[in-house]
Amino acid sequence: MTTSAPLSGVRSPASPRSSAPSPRPKFDSEQLKPYIKKLLPSTLNGVTWADFREKERGRALIKEIGDRVKERMLEIEPRGFKYIVLTQINENAGQGGRADMACHWEDSDAVVQEVLVTDSLICICIAFAVRTV
Repeated sequence: MTTSAPLSGVRSPASPRSSAPSPRPKFDSEQLKPYIKKLLPSTLNGVTWADFREKERGRALIKEIGDRVKERMLEIEPRGFKYIVLTQINENAGQGGRADMACHWEDSDAVVQEVLVTDSLICICIAFAVRTV
């Protein structure tokens, strides 16, 4: 009868992927960020929080921003990614705010965040590109 003692201190070899860069193409977020930075003020120019009392008007603005960001993402990289765009518009009542984000994904995934603050609105747009293949 043979007995084996547990191996202490033995580790699996490092994954070859851990030291090598991902062979998959990355989403070019540097093309998207300036687009969103220009889109938000141009879309919300002259819009105030009072415009959001009419719910359909507010929904239409949020949908327009999200749709246009997603269209631009598809122009940058038409295949291989799932795109998620979150747009939120709140009243600016002088409150403080903070947004942080950490991504623990593959190297090929990307996220872009842009915030627009006016006298009456705070608009946050976050766009995710997540590799599907």
